[in-house]
Amino acid sequence: MKPSRSEYLAVRGLRYHIRHWGREDAPRLFMLHGWMDVSASFQFVVDCLQRDWHVIAPDWRGYGLSQRSGSDSYWFADYLGDLDAILDHYAAGEQVNLLGHSMGGNVVCMYAGVRPERIARLINLEGFGMPPTRPEQAPARYAQWLDGLSQPPQLRSYASPQEVMRRLQKTNPRLSDERAAFLAQHWAGQNAEGRWEILGDPAHKQISPVLYHVEEAQACWQAIAAPVLWVEAAETDIWRWIGPKEKARAEVDRRLGFIRNVTTVSIPDASHMLHHDQPELLARQIENFLA
Repeated sequence: MKPSRSEYLAVRGLRYHIRHWGREDAPRLFMLHGWMDVSASFQFVVDCLQRDWHVIAPDWRGYGLSQRSGSDSYWFADYLGDLDAILDHYAAGEQVNLLGHSMGGNVVCMYAGVRPERIARLINLEGFGMPPTRPEQAPARYAQWLDGLSQPPQLRSYASPQEVMRRLQKTNPRLSDERAAFLAQHWAGQNAEGRWEILGDPAHKQISPVLYHVEEAQACWQAIAAPVLWVEAAETDIWRWIGPKEKARAEVDRRLGFIRNVTTVSIPDASHMLHHDQPELLARQIENFLA
């Protein structure tokens, strides 16, 4: 494995953990992880990159080794603010290569439309967006959020790293024992009682009172100026977030129509965690696109 190193950075009042791979003077590639994941999740893809890269991957606020917000809810716009601050720190005034997976893919696509001048090339791994909503859903959504405030979400703990491994492999049966063991040591940490807890703030599970406005996302996607590589897993299960597969396929294709310069790729024999399942194929696609 290529060695990584940790750095801690003050980002908008929180202590952020930033993971680095590669030489400081190598071309930079920023990687943003998804919901309930950590920066170390990109290790297998980084190992397969053939060129010299300085890969910079933060743990989002409330994940991994980054500080938790202390709030009872997390807000999507904060990820845009955090990313803006991180890019200003490492690449002020420069265009950057930006990659995001799942939730991170949604963040980078929104950001690339908000700050189009900052992006050289953009890679979205399975960041499809959320199901469209209707205004009449707002009263029930606010009520659900209020109810959740009085019953904060919890995350279960595990007796051993082996149990954490099995939990990861239950979610992704393609995950080998070796890769699961590596991820488990970064995905969970031992608490004072000797049990292993997921390194993610349970408040991330709190439903947002703010409805997802797909028209706003599309307006941001339409403003993207950089070339975009859109990567899907051939056997993804992410469709369930949007609806039945046929309906979801049509909706994803409709959304893709708002991106002006997009190349689409499907990675075979891979699920939603395609950077774990097929890191070699994914690394090849990334480097071909960036070249």
